[in-house]
Amino acid sequence: MKTVTETVTSLYTRRELIWILVSKELKARYRGSTLGMLWTFLNPLLLLLVYALVFSVYMRIKVENYAVFVFVGLLPWICFSTSLTEGVNAITGSGSLITKSMFPSEILPMVKVLSNFANYIFSLPLLFFFIFLYGVPIGAGVLWLPVLAIAQLLFTIGIVYFISAVNVKFRDTQHIVANFLILWFFLCPILYPISQTPEEWRFTFYLNPMAVLTIQYQQILFNGGAPSLKSILALGLLGIVTTIFGLYQFAKSRDSFAENI
Repeated sequence: MKTVTETVTSLYTRRELIWILVSKELKARYRGSTLGMLWTFLNPLLLLLVYALVFSVYMRIKVENYAVFVFVGLLPWICFSTSLTEGVNAITGSGSLITKSMFPSEILPMVKVLSNFANYIFSLPLLFFFIFLYGVPIGAGVLWLPVLAIAQLLFTIGIVYFISAVNVKFRDTQHIVANFLILWFFLCPILYPISQTPEEWRFTFYLNPMAVLTIQYQQILFNGGAPSLKSILALGLLGIVTTIFGLYQFAKSRDSFAENI
């Protein structure tokens, strides 16, 4: 059984293969599509139009520059949720590779996460276009964006490695994850500001890592302020702990992948 350290070493050693597979994954995602990579921008933009119509026109959520407000939280959420929905099947969906004893199965969840993270990075210019279009001020706090993104990446990696390993033995995991993500989405202040929630329930947002991430993204990209250093530290530590735990569970389960698939 590989230890966490050995798994990390294996990932680093095979980093070139990972990037090749990430590039292949991105190209395959839009293969045969007329618009190709443009869907990287169009998918979140179409979602934004739907949410903006429903929540700013029909439900009348009172937030100035509401489209930018939603976009700031929506883009990282798409990256996170798509990584989980694709990553949960990273092992079970690659049975022909897993049964080959020499194939390094630990690279498969990482490829799923990094390909979606790359999509997130590619879509950031569209976000900043909206920010400038609506005249939303950008402060020095935007320099914290890479730190927040890395914290989110670590948190995502840990969860994907955990659920991809568990799903090999308990196939219901993929369905649980898909349904739980719907609930999780609405528990994050992406479509509504935290100020419009009941005060006695606001503490729950600070128990939700993705809600905390969303609030910090809004702080630096929508409010033009500096993030909470306490939140940044907590998110960073949580990302590291989650990654270690996810890799540990993956390394612990790896030897049984071939027989369960």
